[in-house]
This record gives sequence, structure tokens and C-alpha cells, in this order.
Amino acid sequence: MEQKILSVTELNQLVRGKLERDPDLQSVCIRGEISNYKLYPSGHHYFSLKDSESAIRCVLFRGSALSLRFRPENGMQVLAVGRVSLYPRDGSYQFYCTRLLPDGAGDLSVAFEQLKQKLFQEGLFDPAHKKKLPAFPHRIGIVTSPAGAAVHDMLRILGKRYPLSRVILLPVRVQGAEAPGEIARAIDYANAHAIADVLIVGRGGGSVEDLWAFNDEGVSRAIFRSRIPVVSAVGHEPDVTISDFTADLRAATPSNAAELVAPDQSELRAALEGMRASMLASMRQRLTRSRQQLTGLSASPMLRNPMNYLQERRLRLDKLTGDFRRVGTRLLQARRQGLIRLSASLDAMSPLKVLARGYSMTADADGRLISSVTEVSPGQSLTILVSDGRIRAAVERTEGETI
Repeated sequence: MEQKILSVTELNQLVRGKLERDPDLQSVCIRGEISNYKLYPSGHHYFSLKDSESAIRCVLFRGSALSLRFRPENGMQVLAVGRVSLYPRDGSYQFYCTRLLPDGAGDLSVAFEQLKQKLFQEGLFDPAHKKKLPAFPHRIGIVTSPAGAAVHDMLRILGKRYPLSRVILLPVRVQGAEAPGEIARAIDYANAHAIADVLIVGRGGGSVEDLWAFNDEGVSRAIFRSRIPVVSAVGHEPDVTISDFTADLRAATPSNAAELVAPDQSELRAALEGMRASMLASMRQRLTRSRQQLTGLSASPMLRNPMNYLQERRLRLDKLTGDFRRVGTRLLQARRQGLIRLSASLDAMSPLKVLARGYSMTADADGRLISSVTEVSPGQSLTILVSDGRIRAAVERTEGETI
């Protein structure tokens, strides 16, 4: 019997057909670890699944990848659902994945933790970026569904607590594929047109899937770049979303958000009444002190009889003037007596007094006093000072006797 000869392509097509006709290989769920993961610009995901002994090449096409709620990563344990076939060009069989799930944890839980970690590392949760809510907002914006019970609760509470503020509703869908985009655009619109002093972004309670729009990266980034302070009010108190971490303040419920952004008018009235009472008490105390001062002044001699008061002050001024004069006279006399004593002492020490007693002083031509025979020489001109004048003389000789 003559053996049939096949081309490579024919062989690959034959094997591919056998694989695809086997019903056991057309709906398979396998468990493995992701490795060699790559995401191409086309949107297709290529990776391998491996266990301790084997590996298989896998592909997740863009259409199927749109349902992914988490980001596949190398080393992640997953469950892959799909079919087995052969890629004719390479002649290798591979797994065509139609659904990918984290092994041991829900895909929503994994997606939540992945996005939370990513935004945390980028600093979107940093307290330094949190803005303070206005104490008395003139305009309060609410980004939520107009059909939910949550918006009616917020409107009722805001109207009761602080009717002075204007409430602006920005209606959006809060669940479904279109919800994240609408929520992010509403936040951007509110900032672009500065329509509010504070924004409440949220919805009422629901399942994890119902609240998932507030775990969207686009919504979180819109909240972060908002110049208007944002309060996240999603679900009930146990519900936690990524928006709660990004917002400037998290409210336990939408009703709680309304209480956080608006002051209570009854509390404001009580505070104003307290300030009014304090001001009245302060004014009464001041009036009492002023009356006491006025009573004291009206009883003073100056106001009762101004002329007597002036006469008394004039007598006191005359007395002080006399005292100053007497003190000045005594001080001047003391200074004069001191001057006389100093003049007498100085006069007693004057060289002129010595000359009057018969002594004289001799000076050379330059006026220097001569105190030794060694300071003159024969023929030198000298001036002799006596009590009543000067004597011009010349040195005839010097003698060195000691007197």
C-alpha cells in the first residue's frame, strides 16, 4: 500500500482539525502559574501557564480580554478557561484562553488590591494632598444618580441643616460599563465651570459589582485632580472603594456626607445666641465700670469746685517754686565756697608767690628753666625772672659748688 505524502501545512491542518473536533479539548479549565506575560499594542495577551513539570503557551485575544477585571502578572496563580488548538505557522499547540480568573481569590478583589497599590505608590492617597472642606459652602454639588434613594436623603438633610446653600445635582449613572466615564466627566465639568464649593460623589448601597464604578482608575484620578474638595459617599459604612482613599474626606454613607459638608443651622443658631449673650454680658460689665468711674469723677473736688481745685494746685506750684529756689541758692553758695577754697589753694601754689618772697627763676633764650650749671655755658644769654620783671644777663662763668 502506497503511503500518502503530506506537506507540513497539510499535517498541521490535520492535527489542528483532530484537536478542534475533540469535545474534551474545546472547553477546558486549567490551573497554572503565569510566566513570560506580554501585552501587545493590538490588545492581545500572550503568556505561558506552567506547573512544576510542564508548560503550555496561551493567548487571550483582545475581545476576551475586555472582560478582565484585574491585571495579569508573572507569577500569579490563575484558572484559565478555553480550548486547545494548534497554531499552523509554528506547528505548536497552544491554549486559546477565553476567560482568566485568579486562583483562590475573586477577580474583583485582585483588581481592587492591584489598583489600590498602584495609586498608593503614585501618591494619590497622600494626606498632604487632602483639601479642607469649606465651613459654610454657598454651593454644594452632588455627583450621583438622580433616581436613587441616596440623593433624596442628601437633599432632605441639606435642606434641613443648611438651607442657605444651593444644591446642584450632576446626574450620572452609578453602575454599569458607562458609569465610570460619566462620573469622571461630571467631576471634571464641575471643576471646569467652578459650579460648587464642595462635591459629594457617591451612591447608595449595593453589591461589590454594583459599587465597582467607584473602584475605577479614571474616577479616582478625576477626584485627585479636582480643585474642589471631594467627599466620597459610596454605599454603607463597611463598603470601601478606591474613591474613598483618593477623596479629601470619606463619609460612611451619603446621608453622613450631607452632614459633613453642611453645618447644622440649629447649632449655628445656638452658637450665635451664645455669642449674643456673651456680648451683652460684656457690654453690661463695661457700662457698670463706666458708671462707677463717672460716679467717682463726679465726687472728685475738681469737678465739684474747679476753682478751688485750681487754687490748690496754684498754691502747691508756688510752694514747689520756692523750694526749688531755696535749694538752688544753697547749691550755688556751696559751689561758690568750694571755688574760693580751690582758688586759694591754687594761688598758694603759684610760682609768682615764690618769686615775691625773694626767689627768682632763670631761663635760657628758648624759655627753658635752668636748674643746673651744666645747662649753661660762659657767654650764654639768660633771662632772670623776679617778682616785678625780667633781668637780661650773660653767663661769665660757672661754678660747681653745692649750695
